[in-house]
Amino acid sequence: MMRILLLSHSFNSLTQRLHVELRERGHEVSVELDIHPDVTRESVALYRPDLVIAPFLKRAIPEDVWRSVRCLVVHPGPPGDRGPAALDWAILEGAAEWGVTVLQADGEFDAGPVWASRTFPMRRAAKSSIYRNEVTSCAVEAVLEAIAAIEAGRPTPQPMREGDARIRVRGPCRQSDRAIDWQHDTTETVLRKINSADGMPGLLDSLFFQDVRLFDVHEARDISGVPGTIVAQCDGALARATVDGAVWIGHVRQLAPKSLKRSAAKIFAEQAASLPLRPDCGYAPLQYREHGEVGELRFSFYNGAMTTGDCEALLDAYRAALTRPTKVLLLTGGFDYWSNGIHLAEIEGADSAADESWRNINAIDDLARAIIETTDRLVVSVIRGNAGAGGVFLSLAADEVWAGDQVVLNPHYKDMGNLFGSEYWTYLLPRRAGADNATRITQCRLPMGVAEAKRLGIVDRVLARNELARENLVKLAAAMGSDQGLAARLADKRRRRAADEAEKSLQAYRDEELRRMRLNFYGFDPSYHVARYNFIHKVPKSRTPLTIANHRLRRTAERQRPMVVPS
Repeated sequence: MMRILLLSHSFNSLTQRLHVELRERGHEVSVELDIHPDVTRESVALYRPDLVIAPFLKRAIPEDVWRSVRCLVVHPGPPGDRGPAALDWAILEGAAEWGVTVLQADGEFDAGPVWASRTFPMRRAAKSSIYRNEVTSCAVEAVLEAIAAIEAGRPTPQPMREGDARIRVRGPCRQSDRAIDWQHDTTETVLRKINSADGMPGLLDSLFFQDVRLFDVHEARDISGVPGTIVAQCDGALARATVDGAVWIGHVRQLAPKSLKRSAAKIFAEQAASLPLRPDCGYAPLQYREHGEVGELRFSFYNGAMTTGDCEALLDAYRAALTRPTKVLLLTGGFDYWSNGIHLAEIEGADSAADESWRNINAIDDLARAIIETTDRLVVSVIRGNAGAGGVFLSLAADEVWAGDQVVLNPHYKDMGNLFGSEYWTYLLPRRAGADNATRITQCRLPMGVAEAKRLGIVDRVLARNELARENLVKLAAAMGSDQGLAARLADKRRRRAADEAEKSLQAYRDEELRRMRLNFYGFDPSYHVARYNFIHKVPKSRTPLTIANHRLRRTAERQRPMVVPS
């Protein structure tokens, strides 16, 4: 086993996944955020790693570092691709296949010896979604292959030589490379342009004669109009006509300093008020379908964040689903996220952040309670994408939790300014994982893979990605519904719920959690509000959190160790 330092610009989805996978395989892992070259040098000196892995960097590793310890860099492009915007260009140019390369750092950016690589078919999706799914999965496979080769003593591969036909150097993907011409661009072209910039930085354009950055784009089915005009609205999105159809624009960010990424129809509420509503035309965060005795309520909120209105709408849809004669109800989240809990950007943009925090947490609590109190059928949370904070605990309200094998969970709140959290987690988590594990999970604040989650009882069934297809989920749920023991299982569920309620009511759990949350929102300690502001506005961290920087945690402990005075 190896001592591995993850050096990353941020603790992003790929870095977290590698952290999970490497620890699961017995490696000793620590993280250092790439704050300054001198900080990187210090971390290497403190930790003395066998290997440095850089999943996500925005600048080169210092030469004295890669000369002193082997450093592997993850590049989101196939072997020979070089440049800082590899995935942007692949999406913009409509590449049919793309890849990930793990190479060794040397004196030239993205040009070192290749230890491993993977390819994957491209799909029509936002850059952030492809990165979070295909790029991350391939990167993990390639990193594990590279580590195995190094452990086996394989010699360092030879770098590609100049003149190799695979070498392609591309510069940054700029606004001028993907500016939309609404009078001539097809729907497909518009989708590629906006998708290539989704996540960061967003595509610069204008709506209602105001410059904005566009995000969250989808094809609008059966909608058309004068190219460039806004022709419809649905669930917070605006439909804009192209030369051969239309696209839904779900979120935008204004250009003023400190502007937030928010629902397009909310930012342009006055203009949107007169637009026709066009549901079922390609933009539907909430969908309900029925398959015999199996109901499936699908929800997919942008970046997994749930506003007060989202929680209320999902609760209404859930209650409507309960009126149907089904035996099993699937709560299926999106492929990018199940849920990350309350919507911090909407809270940040509210007139009173404390008041909106309070409304939002109560709305998600109402949803969690409705799920907990459902005793006439089985409810299954299907986690196809990552989940964090209140989203994890919301999933535990169901009878069973099924999760994709590549999902990362963050079942804790404390990094958000010591936020206590609600969603009945003080009832749900100990019931599944035990009291001691519940304390450890919420205090350690580490990402968790599904293998660990299953060992702890947080996840009941782990599914491979191909098993997350609707037809397979319905088949599994139908088997539960037709099981001869269903009636007894439901009766036992009702007995357990009544016994738990008699011992301590759900309202008592909620009241205790919300008393702590009220202090977070309205109390004298502003930590939550500061942390939320820094998170939403992407304020760079001044240091790596000690929860993930084991090498610095040891040093801090040594400094705090009391001095022993000889007698």
